[in-house]
Amino acid sequence: MPVKVSVVIPVYNPGTYIEDCIASLRRQSLPPEEFEAIFVDDGSTDDTPARLDAVAAETANFKVIHQEASGWSGKPRNVGIAASEGEFVMFVDNDDYLGDEALERMYDYAVANGADVVVGKMAGKGRGVPVELFRRNHPRATVDNAPLIDSLTPHKMFRRAFLDRIGLRFPEGRRRLEDHVFVTEAYLRADNVSVLSDYVCYYHLKRDDASNAGFQRFDPVGYFANLREALDVVEKYTEPGPTRDRLFRRWLRNEMVERMRGKRLLAAPEDYRKELFTEIRGVVVERFGPGVSAGLQPTQQVVAALIADGRLDDLVAFAEWEVSVTSKVEPDGVEWEGGVLRIGLSAELASDGTPMTFPAEGSKEPLAGPPASVREAVDWVGAHSVAGFGRATVEVLLTERTSSAQFFQPVEFTRETVPAEGDGRVRLVLRGTATVDPATAADGGPLDAGRYDVFVRVKLGGWTKQSRLGPVTLKGRTAADAGVADGRVALPYWTAKQGTLALDVDTATKLLELGRLTPGEVTVSGDRVEVPVPFHVPGDTPVLLELTRGAGAPSKKVPGTLRPKGSAALLEAVLPVGDLAGAAWRVALSPAPDADQPRFHPLPFALRVKAGRVEVVAVRAPRPAVGRPLVRRARRLAGKLVRRLRARGR
Repeated sequence: MPVKVSVVIPVYNPGTYIEDCIASLRRQSLPPEEFEAIFVDDGSTDDTPARLDAVAAETANFKVIHQEASGWSGKPRNVGIAASEGEFVMFVDNDDYLGDEALERMYDYAVANGADVVVGKMAGKGRGVPVELFRRNHPRATVDNAPLIDSLTPHKMFRRAFLDRIGLRFPEGRRRLEDHVFVTEAYLRADNVSVLSDYVCYYHLKRDDASNAGFQRFDPVGYFANLREALDVVEKYTEPGPTRDRLFRRWLRNEMVERMRGKRLLAAPEDYRKELFTEIRGVVVERFGPGVSAGLQPTQQVVAALIADGRLDDLVAFAEWEVSVTSKVEPDGVEWEGGVLRIGLSAELASDGTPMTFPAEGSKEPLAGPPASVREAVDWVGAHSVAGFGRATVEVLLTERTSSAQFFQPVEFTRETVPAEGDGRVRLVLRGTATVDPATAADGGPLDAGRYDVFVRVKLGGWTKQSRLGPVTLKGRTAADAGVADGRVALPYWTAKQGTLALDVDTATKLLELGRLTPGEVTVSGDRVEVPVPFHVPGDTPVLLELTRGAGAPSKKVPGTLRPKGSAALLEAVLPVGDLAGAAWRVALSPAPDADQPRFHPLPFALRVKAGRVEVVAVRAPRPAVGRPLVRRARRLAGKLVRRLRARGR
């Protein structure tokens, strides 16, 4: 059978980090005979070569190529391309991994749309990934109709015949940004590029040892010489004008301006900061016309102007002001309505924790040249913030805690200009309501089981500030009852540490608060039982009860229904009274019996049948294991002993 996809993985000393990559390839839904994984070991000096040989020996579609160290990823990727037999080539780094259906979905999407390049949705675990690019699927994307240029890493699927036809390969040797050169040319010369956004295909991982290649300190001279090569590609395949300026803006913004602003600039050692500034200014003055920086956000325009004017000290002062700016996002009600969760919020910018104020009148006056002072720059940004408030937005994302996959949620919002106290200035406030439907919240599909943090992105005044929703004082408490809809149990709650909003899907236990029920609330009439439970249901919802009477004894499954009743729900079921004679039967509830693995939650009562009548019996909550307090005490004593010994050694 022809190979559909060749996965090329350049490898250099990944240690155990390669295991997730290997496991994800083995889990692919694409049949093994339809793809191959080619590991190109670039002179690893750890145990990886032997590990790869062992994996290849037991996995028919895995191959290993060993070569001497080449210094970077370009050559091993090219070697992988040469060895590949697939219709498409997919590049994966040895410390990242794929979604289980990534290869199958990306291949099918490429074939359906005649794509030479497929960009799959990415998630970043500890590192940033493009967000705007993956708002929706783009079957026919270009650098003009989609922000493709925001994604220049090589972790995409390329048609092998396309690479051969245009002779595209990675630059080799010890160098940076080889992926920028490769991917930029692919975008500009492909017949079609498709962006797949409704499934997380690729997971970028920041290693705990911070040794990812892209996180290492670099030589500014070599780095920006390599960056010029990517600019050369743009100049070769575009005409002067708006498209070229927009593409150049990506490098000016990401590789230059962002290195010269905020925390990133202030964290750099002074000598390295000066070296970076010198090289960056050289590229800015040499390659970028006024149309490139004109499309930046106001704060970025200020930084670009100060770079071009050679004013490093003012850049540092402007950065010190910028680091004080954050978003202030407060919740304003969390409640279920018709099976969807509605989250109210208000958002604005703050400086040093205090709401920012702006001039009452805005101005769209362009930045004609570098500002005369940092104070003038701050005033210009403020005036533009007011003038551009009509374009300010607030967005809500759910971020799955384990995978870091992000999903936009619908938000309706208004913009309000609020007078500030006493000085004639104003505050710019966004008020909105986000809607989370567990059945469609994951890019139109249902949310998988897991915990999701609620993030709010505020775009205002040239900033994009993202933060969690909160905090509130109700740490570790529920924000609303659990909602049961579409076979899922979704519980909004405030996190125990920060007091920020999160959503638990199908994993919560104690927070469901079923233990607060009392036997007196349970009503039995003949063979019918009714129990009020703290759930929201949009309508009559089938559930399942499990009755058990002891270890090893067979259980009984009893269908039931959750019906809306006020702000909660009423559990109703018909009991098999004739089968319940004898010992008391413990009761557990599965609110989502159609789930792949239904979960049963114990209720704090049991049922016992005497003389044909059903009695409700209280059940004590299980006591903590005896050993746990002893373990905690032992740990405290050990900690005290260690501190005493350290004190004596001083």
